Amino acid sequence: MSDILIVDDEKDIRELISDILRDEGYNTRLAGNSDDCMAEINAAPPALMVLDIWLKDSRMDGIDILKTVKRDNPDVPIIIISGHGNIEIAVAAIKQGAYDFIEKPFNIDQLTVVVSRAMETSRLRRENASLRRRDVSSSEMIGQSPALRALKSQLDKVTKSNGRVMLTGQPGAGKEVAARYIHVNSNRASAPFVTVSSASVEPERMEEVLFGRETAERGVEKGLLEQAHGGVIYFDEVADMPPGTQSKILRVLTEQQFTRSGGSDKVRVDLRVISSTTRDLRQEIAAGRFRQELFDRLNVVPITVPSLEDRREDIPELASYFLEQFNRMQGLPLRELSDEAQALMQTMTWPGNIRQLRNLIERVLILGEGTGPIEARELQGQGDAAPDDGRIILSGALATLPLREARELFEREYLLTQINRFGGNISRTATFVGMERSALHRKLKSLGVVTTSKSGGRIAHLDEDEDLELEE
Repeated sequence: MSDILIVDDEKDIRELISDILRDEGYNTRLAGNSDDCMAEINAAPPALMVLDIWLKDSRMDGIDILKTVKRDNPDVPIIIISGHGNIEIAVAAIKQGAYDFIEKPFNIDQLTVVVSRAMETSRLRRENASLRRRDVSSSEMIGQSPALRALKSQLDKVTKSNGRVMLTGQPGAGKEVAARYIHVNSNRASAPFVTVSSASVEPERMEEVLFGRETAERGVEKGLLEQAHGGVIYFDEVADMPPGTQSKILRVLTEQQFTRSGGSDKVRVDLRVISSTTRDLRQEIAAGRFRQELFDRLNVVPITVPSLEDRREDIPELASYFLEQFNRMQGLPLRELSDEAQALMQTMTWPGNIRQLRNLIERVLILGEGTGPIEARELQGQGDAAPDDGRIILSGALATLPLREARELFEREYLLTQINRFGGNISRTATFVGMERSALHRKLKSLGVVTTSKSGGRIAHLDEDEDLELEE
């Protein structure tokens, strides 16, 4: 897309326009009829088109070509020229997506100004789209835990293909980040990444949002599918898609084309589809809320995104990343986490996963005390109040137990928490709690605590199978 395609049935006119634009520093290509025009576009889309609306001895006139190009190459700006111009033709051309309309005989200065503006507008539009794709959401996978490394290994395997991916996991676990990781590491990285928030679009508007619409008053309004042409369409929480829309999306996946609401022309799109859900789609299918055929089309490569509970080792690194991000984007203080704060965060429960962690960091920075390291008491202050004299408040159940039973219960819960904090690694846990590894093994065995593999890492839990072994 580095040149201008000039389409006019009069050889003198197209060569004159070419000479003018070449003098301005542009490269040009020429076509005298619709067949030559479409052949040039199919060979390589131009940066801009100058198109005569009347073409003798051609299968298509300028309006037909305009419709076809805007359907298949919507980013190419088109300037319409005609010696038979009137206001109705100009309005019709603009409604179909033309950038501007120039009457013959044209003024050379007017032509060069319009071409320059069209090229600049197209460049800015591409740059803005690129910036939006880069800044709207991060594609960085932060952390070194076994669970995250296993996830990245799976994602890396699908980046170079066009296979449809279904991401599953808890809310806030980072499914969109995983989808963007696939996009930026694929051969579609320079093309759009468009998110369809299935849960936030009103069911009666879903088809219009996806497929776009055509009206006499406003012309063509592109939907999200058309905006994603050449790139990735990401269906966030696909289980919330209305049943009527599901059947139409299934047809799009099969045919790679659709019709806008109120329109009659087929719009062809080249898309890679990535979906995500927090629900069990098989249960949704059994309940009649999701189509089996659509599930089969979308679930080509199923990938599970681990929860924050499964990657506690990554919490300090994730927290540091968010601290730097809020400093850079909002000017909040650039603070560090104290060792005690890190330890506390690794033992907290995170039902909201990474989203909850991000919100906590932002809240602490906004309401925090000074610019020094974040202390554990600042994190505790975001939930239940904690005593400030170093004491630990016993739960009602623990306070009613004899000392021996209470101590055993405490030791079990404490060691379960510490082992999960260190990703199931017994050696690191022993070092932190101050025990010999062999002594820790004996203690864990007496308490009935074991570790098993999950999401590429290991987690600790109470023994349900005496044959399971602890990992060094």
